[in-house]
Amino acid sequence: MELYLTNTAHGLIPSYSDDYEEKRKLKIGVTYKAKITVPRNLNFHRKYFSLINCAWEYQSEVRQEKLFKNSVDLFRKTVEITAGHCDTIWSTRLKEFVEIPKSIAFDKMDDAEFSDLYERVKDVLFSTFLTHINEGEFMNNLINY
Repeated sequence: MELYLTNTAHGLIPSYSDDYEEKRKLKIGVTYKAKITVPRNLNFHRKYFSLINCAWEYQSEVRQEKLFKNSVDLFRKTVEITAGHCDTIWSTRLKEFVEIPKSIAFDKMDDAEFSDLYERVKDVLFSTFLTHINEGEFMNNLINY
């Protein structure tokens, strides 16, 4: 179980309703061990993955299966590489350079860096993967993610 907690003068409290529901499952009087870390920027994380997940839902089943092996993660990586958020490495098997997506360090990004990545990814989505979708319609549906 993983929870997001906020430290207050009265102790640690669940940060979100999902966290509250998970905390309710813990038995009173039982000692638990926790590893405390500062999470990545949750607002950036949620906004970014909402964009990716919503765009994934617009992909046809055939495209999801044939191009991305039914993996939203492979879709995300493809989009990131296309958006230029990648490194180039040498593949000894292919004997050529290939691109791999960079890790997205939301906790180290400021607003400008995040906005730049988000807009580049959004541009790729609409120029390559959502060409048949009205951007206004998409943005309305994105609110549900």
